[in-house]
Amino acid sequence: MHADIHLQLHALTAEELRHEAAAVPRPAAARVPALRARMGWKLVELGLRMATPAHGPSPLAA
Repeated sequence: MHADIHLQLHALTAEELRHEAAAVPRPAAARVPALRARMGWKLVELGLRMATPAHGPSPLAA
């Protein structure tokens, strides 16, 4: 019974925090897909392509 009350209180607190967070205005940069994140993933992709041999078996094919 104690655990049930704890879980109910946690759920209520979490819901209140979600409502409070939704009410806070966010900057426009936070709503738009981040260019920095997309650029970072492109650089990771480029690095992986450069590290993989152009010819021969794939290192992942085992």
